[in-house]
Amino acid sequence: MNFVEELKWRGMIHDIMPGTEEQLQKEMTSAYLGIDPTADSLHIGHLVGVMMLKHFQRAGHRPIALVGGATGMIGDPSMKSQERNLLDEATLLKNQEAIKAQLAKFLDFDSDAQNKAVLVNNYEWTKDYSFLNFIRDIGKYLTVNYMMSKDSVKKRLTTESSEGMSFTEFSYQLLQGYDFLFLYENYGCRLQMGGSDQWGNITTGTELIRKKIGGEAFALTCPLITKSDGGKFGKTESGNVWLDRRYTSPYKFYQFWLNVSDADAEKYIKIFTAIDKEEIETLVAEQNAAPHLRPIQKRLAQEITVMVHSQEDYEAAVEASQILFGGSTSEALKKLDETTLLDVFSGVPQFEISKESLTEGVKSVDLFVESAPVFPSKGEMRKMVQSGGVSVNKEKLTTPDMLIDTSYLLGNKYLLVQKGKKNYFLLIAK
Repeated sequence: MNFVEELKWRGMIHDIMPGTEEQLQKEMTSAYLGIDPTADSLHIGHLVGVMMLKHFQRAGHRPIALVGGATGMIGDPSMKSQERNLLDEATLLKNQEAIKAQLAKFLDFDSDAQNKAVLVNNYEWTKDYSFLNFIRDIGKYLTVNYMMSKDSVKKRLTTESSEGMSFTEFSYQLLQGYDFLFLYENYGCRLQMGGSDQWGNITTGTELIRKKIGGEAFALTCPLITKSDGGKFGKTESGNVWLDRRYTSPYKFYQFWLNVSDADAEKYIKIFTAIDKEEIETLVAEQNAAPHLRPIQKRLAQEITVMVHSQEDYEAAVEASQILFGGSTSEALKKLDETTLLDVFSGVPQFEISKESLTEGVKSVDLFVESAPVFPSKGEMRKMVQSGGVSVNKEKLTTPDMLIDTSYLLGNKYLLVQKGKKNYFLLIAK
């Protein structure tokens, strides 16, 4: 597999330094990509870089994932309007372990293959490097004029809303350049990859390698991912879409990909999956013929949910989706864990009821009119029950006088009432 050609048709190349493709065709090459460890989980904004590493390994080369323990303590000025909070060593190490576990789903770290992936942390080679030695050994090779010419620096210094830039952040590109030099000398790393906003920092590294040791190194960046409507990719009303289920449930994760627009789906399936060109072209043809069936979104959501979570999580997410949008059973509803249940019904009206009142049982007509205003009147409820339009926990209510007790509670806490085909109400017993 030709790595550069693969990235080109997937729309994953923004800038590439001359000679990069020739280097990759000449021999197995090591390349690194930096990951910011400011959280104990990656979010989907990181996935473009992770997929670049995945394709790199598929092409027979060796990927190096660099967790920026040192640079994460400083903060990259690229695309930022202000400085970030600094993290302590213990937090950074904890975050690194969590990130490696997530990366292992995309990269082979453990086999005997010659190109097995490597995880490094730049804190290891910078923590004992004295300031005096650093500015003597590294700083003297790059002029201030050169560093000031970088877009990331110029934008911060010329934007009115910016408060300027501290020396700490200004020195970031030196540290990233030193990372490239260290990996070049100790890991034979010839290429650095990243987002297009990293071009300046990456080329600082290639310049440092050239000036200090006369070496030749290369750079490749991918475009920053955008949404077709101009909105920010990977952001929802509740914030980032995370890879860790503690922050974004597999159901919500699946739903995010399922609900992207047609234009975005066609772009994302190339970037965020390893599906080959022919299959994607077939899916695009199917989508054009019957856009309402959304074959690209379904395949995208399946592929990436299985990759990040598991086949079981994907199947559970599909089943959970059927509860709200299809004719699923009460058994499927009872299988949902609390997080998924609340995610599925996050947009429906919710009412609190007394759990104690259910101990002896309450007539459903009293519960759904007086305790929780699902129906405006008992007459309307009786009428709808007679026509078969009311369900409790996905089972038809046969009489308005049926007693509802604590045995009906899902997870000993919830009751799902359905009025007609599409109107749901979640009752929470407290």
